[in-house]
Amino acid sequence: MTSHPDPHAWQRPASASLVDPEDDLPSSNYAGDFETTAIPRYDSAKSSSGEPFGLIGDPEPLPYVQPGGRHSLGPYGAEPTEIEPDAGDDRARDRRGTQDLGLLLLRLAVGALLIGHGLQNAFGLFGGPGFDGFEKTLTGMGFQHADILTYAAAGGQIAAGVFLVLGLFTPIAAAGALAYLVTGLLAEAMTAHNEARLSSFLTDGHEYKVILACAVAAIILIGPGRYGLDAGRGWARRPFIGSFVALLLGVAGGIAVWVLLNGGNPLA
Repeated sequence: MTSHPDPHAWQRPASASLVDPEDDLPSSNYAGDFETTAIPRYDSAKSSSGEPFGLIGDPEPLPYVQPGGRHSLGPYGAEPTEIEPDAGDDRARDRRGTQDLGLLLLRLAVGALLIGHGLQNAFGLFGGPGFDGFEKTLTGMGFQHADILTYAAAGGQIAAGVFLVLGLFTPIAAAGALAYLVTGLLAEAMTAHNEARLSSFLTDGHEYKVILACAVAAIILIGPGRYGLDAGRGWARRPFIGSFVALLLGVAGGIAVWVLLNGGNPLA
């Protein structure tokens, strides 16, 4: 019985050659990476500055322990240093000393005076004229619609004084008080002129109202301070443009009331 080879069986091509697996290994005279890569010795290697790395037997100095090492902090030492508050810190910027206390005293004084005069003109308290007497006074000064102006002036005085004492809506309240005081100054100047004693206006008891008007204007420009209900508002911390506007409105309002309801020339 004979076997015949299968013609479809795999046969090695004649051009193929056997390859020894050991041919892929480097030869005995080939150094490769072992020849081109140098591994430094940490005990003898030098840094770029000529000092040893100090990884064996010589620990590298820590900058905060040995400031004189090669990682020295230079002019900055390791001692704790007090840090000054930043120039932009609100706490350092808002140190106002006794300013708020002074503003509170000024507000209380001006507000109490306004409330007292308002109660005199409205209800006759503290020896005041009351509504009837106040209306006669305004009529004698030449004001038109004195009946309506009496209630508006007396009620405005009381309201402005209360708001100033509380430190609430301070610029608006002070502007209203300033308008009342400006109108009153013009009326008193007119009366003094008619009596031929305008030259002694500021030394004849009228300086009180001038000082009171200046105090109200100062409150508008400085602000109410922190001891009031306006403490968290911008006009209490840093009054600026709004304060100028309130000051101008107060002066203009007083002049407007005089021109529209009286019309006299205090200096003529």
